[in-house]
Amino acid sequence: MRGIILATMLMTLAGAAVRASTNNLGHYVRVSPRDSRYFELDNGQPYIPIGLNLVSPLKGEMAIMADWCAKLAAQGGNFARIRLDSAFFEIEHAKSGEYDAEKAKRTDEMLALARKHGLRVKLCIDGFRHIHETDAKKFGKPIHHVANGGLATNMTDWVNSPACRQRHKGKYDFLANRYGSDPIIFGWELWNEMNCVAGGDVRDWTKEMLAELHRRFPKNLCMQSLGSFDSNSQRPIYRDICQMPGNDVAQIHRYLDLGASLKVCHGPVDVLAAEAIREVRGYRTNKPILLAESGGVEWQHSGPWKYYDQDTEGMILHDVLFAPFFAGAAGPGHFWHRDYVAKHDLWWHFGRFAQAVADLDPPAEAFEVQKLDHPRLRIYVLRGKRTTLAWCRDKEATWQTVQVEGRKPETLHGLTVTLPAPVDGGAAVTVSAYDPWTGEKNILKAAPAGITLPDFSRSLVVRLRAE
Repeated sequence: MRGIILATMLMTLAGAAVRASTNNLGHYVRVSPRDSRYFELDNGQPYIPIGLNLVSPLKGEMAIMADWCAKLAAQGGNFARIRLDSAFFEIEHAKSGEYDAEKAKRTDEMLALARKHGLRVKLCIDGFRHIHETDAKKFGKPIHHVANGGLATNMTDWVNSPACRQRHKGKYDFLANRYGSDPIIFGWELWNEMNCVAGGDVRDWTKEMLAELHRRFPKNLCMQSLGSFDSNSQRPIYRDICQMPGNDVAQIHRYLDLGASLKVCHGPVDVLAAEAIREVRGYRTNKPILLAESGGVEWQHSGPWKYYDQDTEGMILHDVLFAPFFAGAAGPGHFWHRDYVAKHDLWWHFGRFAQAVADLDPPAEAFEVQKLDHPRLRIYVLRGKRTTLAWCRDKEATWQTVQVEGRKPETLHGLTVTLPAPVDGGAAVTVSAYDPWTGEKNILKAAPAGITLPDFSRSLVVRLRAE
């Protein structure tokens, strides 16, 4: 039996998801007590953070941010990361330790937009990397230098000095007085890529500041972020920060980057994204894991990926969304280049992911993560108590073949796969397939020889549901 989910139906279902999310905006996101690898609301409703890094509005126009929020929400999106350290939102911009209440109204407006559209927001508080006396152009914050009224002579001093730490806590006080106990806030992020700062004891600073955040925001999640995991040298700091008590979410950043020393960062995006989640899970932490930044970049992050204009259908975005979740993350990957998403109007990919996980309760499933061998497919499997979900990814449709060589992805015919039934499945199991590229849904039949898949291109999601 073959049925097509039309675009209008997708919009209706996504809109229903947004309305359901909006109805729960008075509840906080927490780590699920049922399964600490996933999130839920404090009323027990499962929460999968579907969204991306919206960061700040392009050209400083809040109307652009409003448009993004509306389009994301219309596709079932419920999450966005905002950089409060961006020039648009930064409240500590004139003098060290002074916070601009007038400029904070921009954050007020952002939270109002989020509430209107049912988006939870992760607020990243800071992200500068040096405090050279005069240079603020490249990740700099010279207001913290003693020559400009600050308390430090260099970044090591700023990170390690008790006086500098105490001053920085004043920023948390300001934010807590203005935004404390707001459930629209998914969580607070201490820093953007803290291990990239020019000196200082990052581990000790993070441990102290996580405790300070938790004291001020006891109902919100608190977390830290680190730079792109593109070399083995990143492993010790990642292990320490991800395992650190008080760091509620184990986050990882990873990009397609031909300048990275790790070869996995050069290959298929689904592989590099899934391996990022396996890396963090290998630290033996049962925290929720998020691929919190991803996408494609030029050599060692010298710019956005040059083939984005050839990727007008959004294959890179698709892989960033799907691969992490099916590798055991608490949500899809969160894409960095929102301008690329907006330019090519790729918001529909978020709706397709939302449909693939519709009505799913990850904490209730106790998912076992598996990866199955197949001659043509990489099969990522989540085997749960009542549901098995499998994402079948064509090995031969890669950024090299499609964007660089210009080869059209092949339509795959008559492939057969063998998937594990749900743990508590018994004899009555319904099998369905969902094509996230076309929106088509099919009811399938399982046979002793396996499940014969419908024709598809690039990827397909198969669901086995115990009745």
